[in-house]
Amino acid sequence: MSDILMSLNRNRAIAPIVKALGLPNPVPLARAEGGYEAQPFAGKMVILGRSENGYAAEHLQAALENGSASLSDSGDNIDIFVLDATGCRAPSDYRVLYDSFHPVMRRIARNGRVFIAAPLPDEADGPVASAVARGIEGFSRALGKELGKKGICVNLAYVARDAVSRLEGPVRFFCGKQTTYVSGQAVRVTSLAAKPDVLPWTQALKGKVALVTGSGRGIGMATAERLAQEGAQVVCLDIPSASDALHDTCIRIGAIPLVMDIAEADAPRRIAAFFKDRFGGLDIVVHNAGVTRDRTLANMKEHYWDMVVNVNLAAIAAIDDVLLSQQVLRDEGRIVCLSSISGISGNIGQTNYAASKAALIGYVAALAPQAAARAICANAVAPGFIETAMTDAMPFIPREVGRRLNSLLQGGKPRDAAELIAFLCTPGAFGISGQTIRVCGQGLMGA
Repeated sequence: MSDILMSLNRNRAIAPIVKALGLPNPVPLARAEGGYEAQPFAGKMVILGRSENGYAAEHLQAALENGSASLSDSGDNIDIFVLDATGCRAPSDYRVLYDSFHPVMRRIARNGRVFIAAPLPDEADGPVASAVARGIEGFSRALGKELGKKGICVNLAYVARDAVSRLEGPVRFFCGKQTTYVSGQAVRVTSLAAKPDVLPWTQALKGKVALVTGSGRGIGMATAERLAQEGAQVVCLDIPSASDALHDTCIRIGAIPLVMDIAEADAPRRIAAFFKDRFGGLDIVVHNAGVTRDRTLANMKEHYWDMVVNVNLAAIAAIDDVLLSQQVLRDEGRIVCLSSISGISGNIGQTNYAASKAALIGYVAALAPQAAARAICANAVAPGFIETAMTDAMPFIPREVGRRLNSLLQGGKPRDAAELIAFLCTPGAFGISGQTIRVCGQGLMGA
């Protein structure tokens, strides 16, 4: 469904009225249509700022230059601003944040990108240094809310000292078009999982086998399409009632359909047997399938509670247990779970859903160190207001309000969530594990 405010603001006759009423004027967001490019920063105006005694600048510069960035400050508009803030250890060091951004705030272009590298608070020498490191996250989130109305995304990476060589993948994603609806996020880049044998930047999933559950429509379908774009052989799984949509998706993207209800007791065994027999193993698991049965807790039926918990949490844990214990999921594998903003902030009438989605945040955090011995990374993605058939069916006013409650002043697309999921599935994301990243345009709820 089209964005009515975006359309009105682009109508010359109506735009002045919209402006006079003080209604938002969302910026059309730049989105990538194809796969990853070898030189994503070619032709971009890129600035790299540095804090004194920082330890990430050299690797940030290499990542930018490997993507064909020309670092300079000679143009009027800045497309990408990257700051090494890893030297911030005392309150006085915050001056680099002011000195770096204050002079250029009006020069950052529409759909620009800001990426800040900060020291890992866990590695700080004392409580003050730890507090200073953590404070950079507050700065970046506030900066994202100031710049979001121009379609600019601002994100931060806490970087462990022994993980600075793992920055290229995050730089390529968070400074590229693929991060369209990911803003105000803070991830940790660590050395938890070993480096993959190969780090391809184009056709990043060539030769990989991927399972995407709940992929007949919406985010699951967009994810399957995106993984196939990067060269993966995708297996799309959905319930029998969605088989027509599932087969249509598979025909369109060259995927393999697998009709199954993941909540069935024998589903984990059947999934494992399918991948062992057909491919000898599996490289990527995207747990997208989920259900809602919304009621206030006082009015919720027992079977609604059990259904949501079983599908959204128990089934996922059971599938992973079999795939990992039988080593069907291969070394350097990737697990991505779909959590939700509801699991972060809660929501009226969704106590069952919020519990299951919050549980997935704890699940990947606990699973990541266990899986790291085999270089497997486990992460979660928490979508916000993504435009789907479900949101199209909402009443007009709640839908419009939901669209505007984020820094970018608009809803996201299934492709936006798929971009983040796809990145976390790539070898280049090997420095990120146990994390939950929101794709919500920096939603005001759950901030």
